[in-house]
Amino acid sequence: MGKAIIHFDLDAFFVSCERRIDSSLNNRPVIIGGTGNRGVVTAASYEARKFGVHSAMNMKMARQLCPQAIYIRGNGHLYGKMSQEVTEILTQNLPIVEKASVDEFYADLSGMDKFFGCYKFAKELRSKIIRETGLPISFGLSINKTVSKVATGEAKPNNQINVADGCEKTFLAPLSIKKIPMVGNQTYKTFSLLGIREVGLVQKMPLERMISVFGKNGKIIWERCNGIDDSPIKPFHERKSISSERTYGKDTFDQEMINTTILAMVENLAFQLRRGNKLTSTVMVKVRYSDFQTYSKQIKIMHTSADHILIPTVKELFQKLYDRRVLVRLVGVKFGGLADGHYQIDMFEDTNKTVNLYKAMDKIRDKYGDHYVRRAATLGRGSKTIGNQGNPFDGRPPILLAHRHR
Repeated sequence: MGKAIIHFDLDAFFVSCERRIDSSLNNRPVIIGGTGNRGVVTAASYEARKFGVHSAMNMKMARQLCPQAIYIRGNGHLYGKMSQEVTEILTQNLPIVEKASVDEFYADLSGMDKFFGCYKFAKELRSKIIRETGLPISFGLSINKTVSKVATGEAKPNNQINVADGCEKTFLAPLSIKKIPMVGNQTYKTFSLLGIREVGLVQKMPLERMISVFGKNGKIIWERCNGIDDSPIKPFHERKSISSERTYGKDTFDQEMINTTILAMVENLAFQLRRGNKLTSTVMVKVRYSDFQTYSKQIKIMHTSADHILIPTVKELFQKLYDRRVLVRLVGVKFGGLADGHYQIDMFEDTNKTVNLYKAMDKIRDKYGDHYVRRAATLGRGSKTIGNQGNPFDGRPPILLAHRHR
């Protein structure tokens, strides 16, 4: 008896959430993302996609392609809540569920054919999700994660596909190479230069040739094109870093606003570390200028989650980084090298008073929200939308919303 891996994907998820609370959006082109010209499309309804609109597109271009669309800024809290409704249905009916993103799920149904039938069970589970949540969802069923994910893409919108054991290569062969996970725009360009646009041609290529062209990734791509994937179901996602970045609505020289944004990011990220019992040992700052030149600097530090250590570190990095005196488009802060642990008192610098202050502030934030207690320096322009994004260490993948117009 072979493996049976199912991949669920909520169709145009953000749009479907908005339609569930506002039925007037049904059957109309809807675009979600940053509402200003600097914004990026996070999601587009199938009606909008007919005009060429797609996720990650510049919002200004989307408006030119589909001016009649309804534009919505997006609501991460709403999408997280509705995603959790689907998660609960799946976890109640399946032994192990991997939540790959806010709208994607994997599960292992191996062995169920002996008692019930994997495909029959999957169809009934899909119907249950649609009936109880009102959200359209598609699935692909096969022997591994790669083929199931590709099958889901072929099943959309709001449908299902079962790829029988042994039919993986036949199913994949006529498809575009772009539909294989790991094949992004640059990899596709390389394939195009080789005259390869369909999966079937890759299946006929020697593995050694793939490795010579694409390095170690060539082996993974070749295996996936041949329907080979031994990736296990992972029920919990361990975060290796946390970050925050903001794109300004208008390129700026305003040092006060930039500093306020950065300080607010550090304060919120440090709180998230302490809430998740995490410490960081790598701090990175990123700046993107008006000419789209992007620079970053990072530094290794002793493990910490303390604002009064992280804030000066980030400020120092930013001052070293910001030396072009060009209008700034985007700033970002990232904490990596994460390890489990509570903030420890520095015997030479800290006092019990400092630690107790952090505990008191964090307790208030846990109860009332990230913004309830803040430093005065973070109350200026550029900090309003920072925070209140949930706990990044709860094992769930982050909700990725486009940069909003600031």
